Amino acid sequence: MTKQVKILFIGDIVGRPGRNAVKHYLDALHSCEEKKYDFIIANVENASHGFGLTEKNHNELAQAGIDCFTSGNHIWDKKDIYSYINNSDRLIRPWNYPKGTYGVGYRIFDVKNTKIAVMNFLGRTFMNPVDSPWEIIEKEIENIKQEAPIVIVDFHAEATAEKICFGRFCSEHKISAVIGTHTHVQTADEKILNDYTAYITDAGFCGAYNSVIGMGYEGSLKRLKTSLPERFDIDESPITELNAVSMSFDAVSGQAQSIERIQIIKDYSEENT
Repeated sequence: MTKQVKILFIGDIVGRPGRNAVKHYLDALHSCEEKKYDFIIANVENASHGFGLTEKNHNELAQAGIDCFTSGNHIWDKKDIYSYINNSDRLIRPWNYPKGTYGVGYRIFDVKNTKIAVMNFLGRTFMNPVDSPWEIIEKEIENIKQEAPIVIVDFHAEATAEKICFGRFCSEHKISAVIGTHTHVQTADEKILNDYTAYITDAGFCGAYNSVIGMGYEGSLKRLKTSLPERFDIDESPITELNAVSMSFDAVSGQAQSIERIQIIKDYSEENT
């Protein structure tokens, strides 16, 4: 069994600029032997024009080399999600939606002679009502850890305090990593909690660099100035930002060994993307 597993977690992919930035980055990784990862996760709930995920974009990102897709409250925004989410072998939705919701809240993957569990939860502060993620962890984590020593959680939440507290709580349950998503702004607080759990409050996003969390400035400005409904459109400018975190884990115990932020800003104006 390998002693170390390297995992890349890519922040919320927003629209075509985000997808293009991720595909370019992964293409470069695949040609660089020193920077290869054993497993790649990405949050994709905004990957299709900023809201939801189409089956076409699901397949496009899978082809690019992403092994597991996490999501959030916007995963239902494209209607064709209901036609394929139960058939996808890599997409998960938040586990704390009510029983009977389409899709699954976690998956276990076989990677280099070890197993990795990936879970997805929604926060409950400033979000729509959902079941308690705290209770699900307390009830289910021991059984899951018996099968998969490495457990990665995407905690899709609004409030910083809730994310930090949930990270500490998960570290007490020997969860390998808690990665915050949803706010699209990468935080500078990556750390290993309780000498076990890799943590960051928000992994950030992948999309247009000069946007408002991926969306065009003018539409965002009108909505915020007038408080009236205004269409949100993806910012299509050629300068993109890619945010991610690189992590390594002990393959036997699941204990985090390292976590490092990644931020890449690139101008694609001279390229055909």
